[in-house]
Amino acid sequence: MYRIFILMFISILSCKKEVSLKPRLINSVEIETILRDSLLSIRAIELLNDGSLAFAANNGAFGLYNVNTKKWMLSKQTHDRLDLHFRAVGHTSSDFFMLSIENPALLYKTGEDGNMKLTYKEKHPKVFYDAMSFWNDQEGIAIGDPTDDCMSIIITRNGGNTWSKMPCGKLPKVKSGEAAFAASNSNIAIVGNRTWIATGGMSSRILHSPDKGETWQVYNTPMVQGTPTTGMYSIDFYDELNGFTIGGDYTKPENNMSNKMKTVDGGKNWIVVADGKSPGYRSCVQYVPNRKAKELVAVGFKGIDFSSDAGNTWRHLSNEGFYTVRFLNDSIAYAAGQGRISKLIFKE
Repeated sequence: MYRIFILMFISILSCKKEVSLKPRLINSVEIETILRDSLLSIRAIELLNDGSLAFAANNGAFGLYNVNTKKWMLSKQTHDRLDLHFRAVGHTSSDFFMLSIENPALLYKTGEDGNMKLTYKEKHPKVFYDAMSFWNDQEGIAIGDPTDDCMSIIITRNGGNTWSKMPCGKLPKVKSGEAAFAASNSNIAIVGNRTWIATGGMSSRILHSPDKGETWQVYNTPMVQGTPTTGMYSIDFYDELNGFTIGGDYTKPENNMSNKMKTVDGGKNWIVVADGKSPGYRSCVQYVPNRKAKELVAVGFKGIDFSSDAGNTWRHLSNEGFYTVRFLNDSIAYAAGQGRISKLIFKE
């Protein structure tokens, strides 16, 4: 009897904690630029475990921002006189990784001597990597456009020291014209061992792995598709059930039909939300942390938008353009775009 009473008491407390999360009405965003360089196009940023901010970009540029001292350490990666362009970054608790687009694909990790060390190289006329993420300190994944009849997927199981490309025999076959977008380093979502990859182009589908890339399923979606520039540009999952994806057509950024979708069953089924309503094309969407999968922020070169009801309705906060965004907490994020990285402070 005593045990039953304790369980009932815990249940009551849990219910109270659940309803204590009141909806917020975010009305504005304060934008503080922390890095400005007109020559840079920055589509890949990462908040490291110590709270510092890392990025990699075109012109071989990469850097680290100390949020406490507000100082930058900037550098440039070179390789055989190539003009390196990085659009995918990732991190473990000890290392930072960056992956270049186009041929050859070059993947670097933090080296013992303080310089970046090349750990993977792939040559192919069609090679083009789009995004990277890690399940844990030992296992990570990067995805790219097809060089054969499947999406390009490389995986590490030893902390990023070596990477192996998955054979197409173990992956879903791509449809004609299906690829991915290297727009914001956010077309991979990971929760625990589960992984979701968003594709686009002539076909917009979800690739899902329940076991850190060992096996894969593929799900069709109602996202806009059918041309090389349409589809899902970004995906995020709050937990194993609740996910959101956004995109559209960057050549027609005002189009807002079938460009926003959500799932509540782990990605098996997707429903279009806010159809025919703003925002139009956006290149990145992220759940606001610790807000019960209710709050989302989307960014693109046409501005910043906020949702407090799981994406059903949106409020336009700013016309300031960015390519990608990552949250530090439920009120502060960092965003990057053409020529700058900024700190975003969301206010009620």
